[in-house]
Amino acid sequence: MESTLSENRRIIAVGDIHGCLFSLQHLVEQLELQRDDQLVFLGDYIDRGPRSREVVDFLLELQQQFSCFFIKGNHEVMYLEYLENRDPVTWFYNGGQATLRSYASNKGLDFPEEHLEFLRNSRFYIETEHYFFTHGGLDPELSIRDNLRYYKPEEFCWQRIHMRTSFLESKNCPWDKTLVCAHTPIPKPLLLERLIAIDTGCVYRDNPMLGRLTAVILPSREILQTENLD
Repeated sequence: MESTLSENRRIIAVGDIHGCLFSLQHLVEQLELQRDDQLVFLGDYIDRGPRSREVVDFLLELQQQFSCFFIKGNHEVMYLEYLENRDPVTWFYNGGQATLRSYASNKGLDFPEEHLEFLRNSRFYIETEHYFFTHGGLDPELSIRDNLRYYKPEEFCWQRIHMRTSFLESKNCPWDKTLVCAHTPIPKPLLLERLIAIDTGCVYRDNPMLGRLTAVILPSREILQTENLD
């Protein structure tokens, strides 16, 4: 995994996958990746959908061929917390049982150490000169510096205040970079000057307003999508 994300090469950010392997594979095919492309996955690789294990396998293989950067989502946080306290209530309520089914084998639960390292080593955020990538978002009443000062990094996985209508319509956002995030399912990608939100609810295939996996190419802001194929 490369350590530095460069704005001198194409950056492609991908929204919440949630175990939807076939949708992810189709989206990657559509991207027609070039050798210098950089992929930023915005978290929530597991839970809810049917193929969490296969999604992680696919991402691990993909990073052998391309520059991949992995953000930690709130679902990865919930799973890692479950490993520590063995209290499944919150995780199961949010789709964790689908992940258990995906990792089940004749010998019981088979969660490879490589997969655990992948989830643990994913980052809470990545910054470049003009972009701030995280799963959930930032407090829109604070500058990015103050967000980093006053919030714990894991809180960025859950943040949704910036998606409220009052803030979307406000012209007074103090961020000096464009936030690129996922986490909050919306019918179509949001492309504002200082906010790009691309969780279009791929796993919610039965919701006519959602059910798409979305990628945004930067700096052109070109959107590519696929319907849920899982």
